[in-house]
Amino acid sequence: MSGQLANNPPGRRAWLGLLVILGPVLLVAMDGSILFLAMPRISKALTPTADQALWILDIYGFAVGSLLIAFGSIGDRYGRLKLLMIGATVFGIGSAAAAFAPTPELLIAARALMGVAGSTLLPSALAVLSELFEDPRRRAQAIGIFAAGFAAGFAIGPIVGGVLLEQFWWGSVFLVNLPVIALFLLFAPVLLHEVRATRPGRVDVLSVVTSAVGLLFAIYGLKHAAAEGVSAVPVVAVLVGAVLLTWFALRQRGLEHPLMDFSLFRDRVFSVAVITGLLPLAAWSATAYLSGVYLQSVLGLPVLKAAFLALPGAAVLTTTCIVTPMVVDRIGKRTALIICHISIAAGLVLLLPTTITAGIGWYIASTMVAGVGYGISFAVVADTAVGAVPPERAGSAGAIAETSNEIGNALGIALLGSLAALIFRIQGPELAPTLPETLQLPDLAPSVVESAESAFVTGLHAAAIAAALLHLGLGVLALRWMRKPTPPTAHAGVFVQDAPERAQSPT
Repeated sequence: MSGQLANNPPGRRAWLGLLVILGPVLLVAMDGSILFLAMPRISKALTPTADQALWILDIYGFAVGSLLIAFGSIGDRYGRLKLLMIGATVFGIGSAAAAFAPTPELLIAARALMGVAGSTLLPSALAVLSELFEDPRRRAQAIGIFAAGFAAGFAIGPIVGGVLLEQFWWGSVFLVNLPVIALFLLFAPVLLHEVRATRPGRVDVLSVVTSAVGLLFAIYGLKHAAAEGVSAVPVVAVLVGAVLLTWFALRQRGLEHPLMDFSLFRDRVFSVAVITGLLPLAAWSATAYLSGVYLQSVLGLPVLKAAFLALPGAAVLTTTCIVTPMVVDRIGKRTALIICHISIAAGLVLLLPTTITAGIGWYIASTMVAGVGYGISFAVVADTAVGAVPPERAGSAGAIAETSNEIGNALGIALLGSLAALIFRIQGPELAPTLPETLQLPDLAPSVVESAESAFVTGLHAAAIAAALLHLGLGVLALRWMRKPTPPTAHAGVFVQDAPERAQSPT
């Protein structure tokens, strides 16, 4: 009995520590989506070009995704709590700068700074969380809550943005971060303790630079081609980016302490799970952004009503994320992954009946059906990262999981968003590169407005179809690569920690 009493205080402290960690995790996820409903207001206030508008949206995700792996390794070496404190401080500074940015260029720079800070928070938060809970069962529960918090951040971002925009100016969507950051900086030193890896190795700076620059070059070329047409500049940018990323991948094989351990991808279950972290976020971010424009600019809904329409989907997504570990313990990871991709594809298809005059019901149904798959994907990726590596590599492995989410979030807007922009440029009235810019022009004839709205809806449908096909393909891949499911392990909620199946996976 005395031993149990002695263990109670550390248990309470661990759960309080989890609560503190969830603050910055929620913010980092939320800031990946909070601008989806705010962009029309930002466009009116700062008048960014089509290219600048896309960079405002996704420079944050690219900064987070391109540096997550590096900061996972840095946290392993120099201390995860220390990195959390520094990252939270810089995130607050970047949020304040973004709120009062007077030009599109400065807003892009502030968002990039927030992304750099966000990349320090996620892997270290997951690593510190793993150290807080020694019992594997409680650790699995805590990771499920962590994943739910991350999912909830993405889901409620547009809702929070809409509520704030109803009462305040567009900069308020950034200032909302400051109270949470202040509370974290106050309580984190008390409830959390420093964690370092025992043999962290060195951080390869060249790999950090190569991966980040390669990613930005490739995406810049794709975005530029979609917005302004194919020319020498975007083609060269894509080629340079592809070469740099290929060289980065090859370099990791010869490093004693690689930024990304590609050997983990020899396990087919791990590969499917990590791709499941990337693709659903790509689909979700692109359709959430395009749907936000559709609801406000095409259907003419007030921003607050558009925000509330996202509540049913957000509730389904968050609930699914929480219950997934328990459900997987009964149905198995193979079935869960297949359900994930089928439900997302079905939800995306439900966007196709939307028109320039009606579509609210279809939008709500789409978010709710797809929300099941999105929730499963969050739970799969977070648990895979922690279960697949030794504790001393938790920061780097957690970074791989979160990188797939953040890169997916940014790629969705960059690629699927660019596809929609390309179709609008081809089929629209050719008066401006985006629908909001077109509708702001004076003295537009009703036929021109209808043509612009119809072109935008066609672009939305094209993005939804492309994402749905990708998810169906990944569902088939999961079906083929995971033919022989094994019985669930004793510890609930661990997806890829099942040794028998890992041993059977071909390399």
